Amino acid sequence: MPFSLIPFALLVIPLLEIAAFVVIGGQIGVFPTLALVVVTAVIGSILLRVQGFGLINRIQAEMNAGRVPARELVHGVMLLVAGILLLTPGFVTDAAGFLLFVPPVRDAVWGFVRSRVRVVGPDGAKFHDGASETTPRDGRTIDLDEDDFAREPDPDTPWGDGPPRS
Repeated sequence: MPFSLIPFALLVIPLLEIAAFVVIGGQIGVFPTLALVVVTAVIGSILLRVQGFGLINRIQAEMNAGRVPARELVHGVMLLVAGILLLTPGFVTDAAGFLLFVPPVRDAVWGFVRSRVRVVGPDGAKFHDGASETTPRDGRTIDLDEDDFAREPDPDTPWGDGPPRS
């Protein structure tokens, strides 16, 4: 989301929430409306706990298999956002929060994010779909095994490996 849309969203979302409270409160009454807000928060916290523990198990399984749990980590962030949305009083945020608890919706969001994000590790390794694809940053990198390289101490160097010079 471009940063120019954030002030717009900070204005529009509360206005939508107020409108939803007025319309729903007018239909079912004030106390049932407030009870509905509390019930959605309780249901959201239960869903967050159940799906969160399942997600932690999937992350551990991916890591034990030697794969990067990219999809699971993104799903974890979406579950966290869903929990925050459900704990925020309002019907619009509750609807968005409940949608993020649906795995096909999270997969659709993950597909959208995955196609637009490229993760590169500090060593130049590119991560895509949970696999590491190591490619050198330039054509001058040479990958050697332990048997191919040996470091000989230089007695003329002022940095370690030799007797100190006076």
